[in-house]
Amino acid sequence: MGDTVGIAGERIRSFIERVEQIEEELKALNEGKKEVFSEAKGEGFDVKVLKEILKIRKQDKDQRDEQESLLDLYMRAMEEGEEPMKKAA
Repeated sequence: MGDTVGIAGERIRSFIERVEQIEEELKALNEGKKEVFSEAKGEGFDVKVLKEILKIRKQDKDQRDEQESLLDLYMRAMEEGEEPMKKAA
């Protein structure tokens, strides 16, 4: 049984070390991402807008079209709701 524990322990250590290595790589990549956003900001770009573009680009075309249609519909509904209020004032 001692050998089984030793083998299992080595395997567990292997998994843990691999995950730790990936976490270090992710940390480095996130630092790189921060640097790119900082550079963009330094050149006058709005980082919030750039992040929104990234979010949009992750969506497929149908999903993006549906979201844009709903946004337009909701905005028009809000604007139409304001008209009676303006007339009452």
